[in-house]
Amino acid sequence: MNNQTIRYLLCGFALQASSGMAQDSTLQPESHAVSQSRQVILIIGDGMDEQQITIARNYLKGAAGQLQLDQLALRSSMQILTTEDQSNGKSVYVADSANTATSMATGVVTSRGRISTSAGGNENLTTIVELASAEGLRTGIVTTASITDATPAAFAAHISLRLCESPETMVDINYRGIAMGDCSDELKANGGSGSIAEQLADSSLDVMLGGGAKHFSPTAEGETESVSRIAQDNGFQVVTTAAELASASPDKRLLGLFAPGTLPVRWQGENGRGAEEPKRSWLNHVHPYLGSVTQPEPMTCEPNPAFADVPDLQQMTEAALNHLSHNNTTGFFLMIESASIDKQSHERKPCGSIGEVQQLEEALASALVFAENHPRTLILVTADHSQAAQLIPYVSLFDAIPIPTYTPGKVARIITPEGSQMAINYATSNFMMEEHTGAAVPLFSNSEGLGLVEPFVQQPQIFEIVRDYLKL
Repeated sequence: MNNQTIRYLLCGFALQASSGMAQDSTLQPESHAVSQSRQVILIIGDGMDEQQITIARNYLKGAAGQLQLDQLALRSSMQILTTEDQSNGKSVYVADSANTATSMATGVVTSRGRISTSAGGNENLTTIVELASAEGLRTGIVTTASITDATPAAFAAHISLRLCESPETMVDINYRGIAMGDCSDELKANGGSGSIAEQLADSSLDVMLGGGAKHFSPTAEGETESVSRIAQDNGFQVVTTAAELASASPDKRLLGLFAPGTLPVRWQGENGRGAEEPKRSWLNHVHPYLGSVTQPEPMTCEPNPAFADVPDLQQMTEAALNHLSHNNTTGFFLMIESASIDKQSHERKPCGSIGEVQQLEEALASALVFAENHPRTLILVTADHSQAAQLIPYVSLFDAIPIPTYTPGKVARIITPEGSQMAINYATSNFMMEEHTGAAVPLFSNSEGLGLVEPFVQQPQIFEIVRDYLKL
């Protein structure tokens, strides 16, 4: 029995003890009824393209090592599809998390910023969560972001703009005086469904775990209670700490809000450092072949102290699996997101992204242990889109040429546990944040995916694969 198996079983025993149950179906041999159930666990590494995976592999396992991802039975490639914001719009070749999550959740290609609504028409698109719930399957979302963020929201909410996360961010959204959009037409008073948080509180989901407490604390539109209170009225037990999560009753729906917004990341650069610009001498500014260029000092990755205050992705995953499988003979759908691979890359912070890949690996390990005990469990692991971050030579291939050579943009030089140094470049934008990129992303599966997942798929096919596997 490996350490992951032991940890998973201990988590199950803790939930069993806290609930006073004599047995837990998650831990016992399957009965004939339970054995007929089917489960899908969809794990999304936000922005987790091949560059991010390779960077993380080098740091976590060494250049010759293997991640858990690398040992899965199936590896495919997935093309991202996006359209302009009109019904017959032209293709857009770089996506965002809202439209890509919508593709996976609904099987329909839409435009950037949209949460399970059609391009141009604001038509609500039926999600895999809604289909599964209608057939009596349990459903859940787990994320290291706010549960109202684009990726988790797309599986259970419908709105034209991803920024409309709470009742307070529905009208005239702006950032420092810059207009960012408006969801007035989707207010409940105007016949809409309200903000993402309100929709989640009223949703059919059985489990929601992540950040986003600030979006559930405002008063719901037209009500006297907070969104969080309405969720409780709808049968959710609300937990806010790792201890409360571990002792939550498996017999009630579960809403975990462990931070105001995105959860803290596990690792950060030394003293909070991210990528930095090489420093050019005055003479190099006069002519690029003259003078000198000094690269940023190498750094190590260090623990982020704030991370200890929240449950990690593996703890949330194990809690979700226990709740969704407890006394369940019909099966479930669970989406798990490691969100800050993307968010830390936007901020040019590779240590944070590496730590999020590590969290995804741990969640995957728990999912695989679950699948060992529940054979009809399909595990899919993929990304929503590709992201900034390129692994570049630590010493330039052109270093012998007697002119200064350096990477444009910003670079982080990380000392790895192997004792080598790894250079990571960010150069998609001169703005305060990096941009997404347009490459295809990897798609992995356990052995249940053999024969179901083709060598090359388009992103909307994820919905079809999950729907067909669950027989919806």
